Amino acid sequence: MAERIRDVMTTNPETMPESTTVREAAETMRANDIGDVVVVDDNGTLSGILTDRDIVVRVVAEGRDPRATRIGDVASRDLTAVSPDDPVDRAVQLMRDKAIRRLPAVDKGKPVGIVSIGDLALDRDPGSALADISAAPPNI
Repeated sequence: MAERIRDVMTTNPETMPESTTVREAAETMRANDIGDVVVVDDNGTLSGILTDRDIVVRVVAEGRDPRATRIGDVASRDLTAVSPDDPVDRAVQLMRDKAIRRLPAVDKGKPVGIVSIGDLALDRDPGSALADISAAPPNI
């Protein structure tokens, strides 16, 4: 089992500036087979996270135009983040306490990784159904 966040996180998360359109973010998610992008401000500092669910709930369901809506306007902003040097148990506890599925890993304010509930399942319980699902190739 991994001991630090850096051992389980996905490095080099897909980051996009707040001014990016939702459509561009969705296209990036599709092209990279990911469910989120990390939103950064003009200085490259973490400012939010946009998930595929955010797009559905905050854009599509509200009838907003994805070509005109900026990700900075719909991204989740009340973030919990971890350091790559934090223990994995910290991520597990934060996800439990806050009912979240993804945690950005940040070093000096800059996103350097992301750890998902699936990453933790693969590390902590590799025989679980969630680990199997997380390890499976996408069914496109």
